[in-house]
Amino acid sequence: MKAAIVGVTGYSGLELIRLLNQHSQIEVAEIYATKEIGRKISDLYPHLKGICDLEIQEFKAMNIIQNTDLVFLATPSGVAKEVSKIFVAHDFPTVDLSGDHRLSASSYQKWYGKGAADSEVLDKFTYSLAEFTSDQGKFISNPGCYATATELALIPLLTSQKIDLDTIIVDAKSGLTGAGKKLAESSHFVNVHDNYMTYKLNQHQHIPEIVQELQQFNSDLEHIQFSTSLLPINRGIMATVYVKVTDDVTDEEILELYQEAYADKFFVRIQNGLPDLHDVLGSNFTDIGFAYNPVTKVLTVVSVIDNLVKGAAGQAIQNVNLAWGFEETNGLLAGPSYL
Repeated sequence: MKAAIVGVTGYSGLELIRLLNQHSQIEVAEIYATKEIGRKISDLYPHLKGICDLEIQEFKAMNIIQNTDLVFLATPSGVAKEVSKIFVAHDFPTVDLSGDHRLSASSYQKWYGKGAADSEVLDKFTYSLAEFTSDQGKFISNPGCYATATELALIPLLTSQKIDLDTIIVDAKSGLTGAGKKLAESSHFVNVHDNYMTYKLNQHQHIPEIVQELQQFNSDLEHIQFSTSLLPINRGIMATVYVKVTDDVTDEEILELYQEAYADKFFVRIQNGLPDLHDVLGSNFTDIGFAYNPVTKVLTVVSVIDNLVKGAAGQAIQNVNLAWGFEETNGLLAGPSYL
């Protein structure tokens, strides 16, 4: 299978190249960006020399449709909803890593502050949390990074009927690559280095996405309290979830709940203790651990992922593997870098 990557010079686009280089069934055949047209990607990023030496092309949808079998849209939100129109019109397989096809039109306009994709295009896309989507279809909307970590942490609890739905609080932290490559004061080195800051409190665009997906597992859920903060690191997400249980439970019962939910999910690992970012960086794994306080009846669940892999490029490839019948782990078996 030949694949094209649109937005190849972004962090997620570069991760797609790295991971697909290890894939036995998918070849990166064409790469596209808005800048550096005609230059080899390996000249811009020397670490790719001998891995990918393709020239960056100016975006032309028909070239992709005629020359490849699949397109990954690793573009900023607001771009994918425009370029996806022609791919949908030609019934051409598309994976969108941005937020443009995750929400209803009204939710997208409210939370992203811009016009949504056309309804006939939105209707074609399937929101595909890989571990819980049975039919990805031809048009895949890849979940957000914060959303992935949070949803995987909460789904077993929502299906258990053991928690007070009104008490869910999520404190999520991300490395700077989660903000993308566009320069902003909030991601300036002098503001981030040796610092810790909370941003978009009660306003983050992943909030409606998370609620929308979790309601598929418990329709009684109405809302969550969700905060996001920046860590002075390159990559990684830690979602710390606090929730009150409705009945007395034991650590063994909680462990059994998570182990049963993810028994056949290769890329979700349940840890005996609380995981940290080193456990997953560079990999497609989600590691989940927990601690229960019987005095307050508060259960704390910690979920960690690499935002560029499981939170973006890795899950996109995982979804393609599932949709096309490839081995789910194909291209994704690199272990965490750890150190």
